[in-house]
Amino acid sequence: MSDHPIIETNRLFLRKVTHEDARDMFSYLSDSEVVKHMGLEPYQTVEAVYEEIEWYHSILKEQTGIRWGITLKNTDRVIGSCGFLNRNAKHFRTEVGFELNKEYWGKGVAREALEAVVIYGFEQMKLERIEALIEPDNISSQSLVERVGFLKEGLLRHYEYTCGKFDDLFIYSLLKGDDLSLKSEH
Repeated sequence: MSDHPIIETNRLFLRKVTHEDARDMFSYLSDSEVVKHMGLEPYQTVEAVYEEIEWYHSILKEQTGIRWGITLKNTDRVIGSCGFLNRNAKHFRTEVGFELNKEYWGKGVAREALEAVVIYGFEQMKLERIEALIEPDNISSQSLVERVGFLKEGLLRHYEYTCGKFDDLFIYSLLKGDDLSLKSEH
């Protein structure tokens, strides 16, 4: 996982983000509606986004995750990200996370990116289990992971402390052996 692969789908290129992408990323990471379920306060400056980009680079280097910038094929503008974090190689599992510029909500972009990343995780990273941790009031993300095939396993009470409060999180999982119709779509 030392190199950062590019994933291509019907409409998207998923690629490594760089500091040159900070302004595009700021446009959605500064949006309170986009970040409200991410345990983050909206970013206040483009420079602050550099820390997010550095985190993407550090998890790849440390082999604890990988995050792709989501771009449409007809433009190189980063409109969101999707990828893995908190990877546990010994147990062949990881968490998946994603966010998308509000301008692209409801157009199938997040699903297309998530499906491609999940397939990459199972086929290239040899993962057995992918988890998604989602706040109970984040209905759209719950619907998205369910459409991709994730199963809700339960509620993790006061699992995280972010933005001055304790958050409950639903835990969803997808196993490599689960019957996924999405494997044949790409």
